[in-house]
Amino acid sequence: MRQFRPAELAAYLRAGNTPVLLDVREPWEWDVCRLPDAILIPMRELPARLAELNQAAQTVVICHHGVRSFRAARYLESAGFGDVINLSGGVAAWADEVDPAMPRY
Repeated sequence: MRQFRPAELAAYLRAGNTPVLLDVREPWEWDVCRLPDAILIPMRELPARLAELNQAAQTVVICHHGVRSFRAARYLESAGFGDVINLSGGVAAWADEVDPAMPRY
């Protein structure tokens, strides 16, 4: 599985790439901060909601620090998703490296 650091993902998005940004955090975390255009499917709900996602779409998985997203990305790969990328460092690193104005928790 590929991994992007936040600066790499930001450059990738600026270049016009449009992956699905899948946030697997809890709703209360989502309410604090999120990446623009991301969709929320909490990790615990992912198995029941797989049909909401396109297996053929490139999918970047996001969480707070990159641990849950790594596990969720591995799960997506095992479920047949072909192009999955983990956001290494998660939204915490995004706030540090890309958007210092992003709220932190």
